[in-house]
Amino acid sequence: MAEKDSKTKNFVLRLDAETMAALEKWADDEFRSVNGQIAYVIDQALKKNGRLPKNKH
Repeated sequence: MAEKDSKTKNFVLRLDAETMAALEKWADDEFRSVNGQIAYVIDQALKKNGRLPKNKH
């Protein structure tokens, strides 16, 4: 993943237990934390859909 920006923002995310369990397993399978997995998935979706600024790619 790209170099971390020092201007990260925190927010609360509510997930149902089944979704959280699936996310925890997925993160574990890829040797990431749940937070890291969520950040990775969001980053990939933004890239795929051309939603990131040009210098972020």
